[in-house]
Amino acid sequence: MIQRIQTLFILAAGMLIGSLYLQKFADIIVNDQLHIFNAFGIFKDEELLFSGLPLMILIGIIAVLHLVTIFLYKKRILQIRILAFTIILMLGLFGLFFYFTYASFEEVKVAFKVAVALPLVCVILDWLAIRAIGKDEALVRSLDRIR
Repeated sequence: MIQRIQTLFILAAGMLIGSLYLQKFADIIVNDQLHIFNAFGIFKDEELLFSGLPLMILIGIIAVLHLVTIFLYKKRILQIRILAFTIILMLGLFGLFFYFTYASFEEVKVAFKVAVALPLVCVILDWLAIRAIGKDEALVRSLDRIR
């Protein structure tokens, strides 16, 4: 299970998505006041201005799907389908980052952090895992034809 390269891709993507809970997404400056945007919401000093509950739920769902996918190594087609679904969810998460930053304030200056790009990195890792799983499936089917 762990010796397969696609498992390493899925594990890396799951860890990167899980790390989003610990990272800052952006610094937002509105009327010369600094606001901090992370997975828990948008904060001004210690005051919560906008709740990040949709972000937290979506990040949690994506991380759990990655964990479940690792243990479905005998069901390769199901793995591919779940990974395709997580790719769609991660693109939605990426869009949700921008929605939270720009829809919450008017005349805003935003300094995005590296954590905003992590869902795109995870999309690439999931795509690589799907390709490797597809190669495994093709190999198994070719061996079934020989029998």
